[in-house]
Amino acid sequence: MNFITNIIVTAVAVLIVSHLLPGVKVDEFTTSLLVALVLAFMNAIVKPILTILTIPITLLSMGLFLIVINGIIIILTDRLIDGFEVRNFWWALLFSFILSITTGILNMIIGNNPKQED
Repeated sequence: MNFITNIIVTAVAVLIVSHLLPGVKVDEFTTSLLVALVLAFMNAIVKPILTILTIPITLLSMGLFLIVINGIIIILTDRLIDGFEVRNFWWALLFSFILSITTGILNMIIGNNPKQED
């Protein structure tokens, strides 16, 4: 049940952030649900692989390269989903950053703790 709540919260956050940023466009709520599902998959499967492959760069940048990986995840999601559009890499970075903040705020408002097991 917690997974479903996290997906819905992320979908709402995607809609909110897409309305705030002119470089990001989401057609409808079902598209934002699909974006949330793909982001969950990417963060669970693809992000750890990219993180392991880029350990030297991440160490040299003192962890800042992880922000670039987040932008890459957003760009990959953009390529996979029709109805979700991110203008360029910089908008993807900004979207990723604001999405994290918005999701955190929404989780705090509804009392949902994504790290907590039910």
